[in-house]
Amino acid sequence: MKKDTHQFIQEYDGIAAFGMDRASDEETIMFYLQKFSEDAFMKALLPRLSDQELEEIYEWVNAYLKKHIPEDEYHSLFLKDR
Repeated sequence: MKKDTHQFIQEYDGIAAFGMDRASDEETIMFYLQKFSEDAFMKALLPRLSDQELEEIYEWVNAYLKKHIPEDEYHSLFLKDR
């Protein structure tokens, strides 16, 4: 069974411009992150990153997860293992 979805990007017809208002900023971040995480793009980008850059991305993501997502949501929403 598929657990992961990127439905937002399939339906989004906004301008993906940051700095207009909070709602547009949130939509833009969701748009960028979903485009960023596409398999084909990741396969092109990841080999080009240094070990340090990989570590920085990993640490940045984990820092925000730990700051804003409680453990139960981390498992149910992020890992989808519960």
